[in-house]
Amino acid sequence: MAKAPRAGGATPPSRSLPEEILVWEIFVRLPTKSVLRCRAVCRAWRGATSTRDFLLAHHARQPSLPIFCGSEYDGARHEYFVGFDHRAAAADSQLQPVVRLDDSFYPEASCGGLIIFSSHSKAATCYSVCNLATRQHAPLRQLSGFHLLGMYPHSPTGEYRLLLHRTLTNLLPEDQAGCYVFALGSDQPPRYIGEPVAAASTYLHTPALLRDSLHWYPVHRQSDPQQYHIGSKVVIVFNTTSELLGQMRAPGVPARSLVFEMDATLGIYSFDEDMRTVDIWVLQNYESEVWEWVYSVKLPVAEIKEQIRCLYDNWTVSVVLVDGEVLLLVSYVGWMFYVGIDGELVDNFNRDGQEIYSWDLRLKQTLVQHSFFTELDGYAVNALPFV
Repeated sequence: MAKAPRAGGATPPSRSLPEEILVWEIFVRLPTKSVLRCRAVCRAWRGATSTRDFLLAHHARQPSLPIFCGSEYDGARHEYFVGFDHRAAAADSQLQPVVRLDDSFYPEASCGGLIIFSSHSKAATCYSVCNLATRQHAPLRQLSGFHLLGMYPHSPTGEYRLLLHRTLTNLLPEDQAGCYVFALGSDQPPRYIGEPVAAASTYLHTPALLRDSLHWYPVHRQSDPQQYHIGSKVVIVFNTTSELLGQMRAPGVPARSLVFEMDATLGIYSFDEDMRTVDIWVLQNYESEVWEWVYSVKLPVAEIKEQIRCLYDNWTVSVVLVDGEVLLLVSYVGWMFYVGIDGELVDNFNRDGQEIYSWDLRLKQTLVQHSFFTELDGYAVNALPFV
């Protein structure tokens, strides 16, 4: 006898979601730690979340968050790295801990989920490469004596490369002063590409990477205090495809200015001596190098001081772009504040009195496996500097 049809004649729904939806609509949106937990559930989930197509799609959906470092004491001093997301609904979820490291390692550059760290001794500065999500780490022994200027993807080869600089004081007999390029995973020494990117009296902050180029607004060290307010007339540009240096016009901004990526174009922000007002310029036309002054933001000084209980304006300020929204990030000891372009306080966070300080870097985590790690001498997983 045939079973009677269910009411309405509807087919009962499946107890599980189709794999297409589960993997490409849900798993691909999860944080990296959640994806790693999913892999432990069953072989099917492990296989689906381990393909290169999935890993690339997952990385593309990860937020690019400002990096903060903090100090912890549990018998020894350690550094922890966090990303701060002001959009999170709860205070606990705003702070996204990434990893805890030995305190002798300092972040220098970030790109594609990879971070270059430096460690310093009396003998030399040593560099290493790390993927915080997969906890892979390897020293870069060929880079002793070099200064790191930036990190970038080299589109013709698919390699991640470092732009380096060697000064006259660090020259070896076979070396030249100037710029060098090094491909991560290479067993060859850095390759010389030309003259110094800037004069010895010039300091380059963290560059902005867009349009396949690194951009710096140079800070000139002036011996005359009266010249301090005179800014650079150019932005230094390094084309990451041709690996050639160039320049573009800069707006008339003070010397205390930095570049940042702003919605697929270049921005420059500067602040006054009192750290109370931030001005922002945007490159309206990249090809014709036309700049426009778009914002002048007065910080909510009274509100910030009331929160941190400090009489002095000795905080740090940076400009970040979050989902197309321009925000000012103010940090002081264990406090972080987001300020809108209208000068209104958007959000704040405090790490229970622990010291937290910002780095001018962003982290977009990745689970993509990079083959160059295993080619490097000293490669390890879940070893120093991880704790």
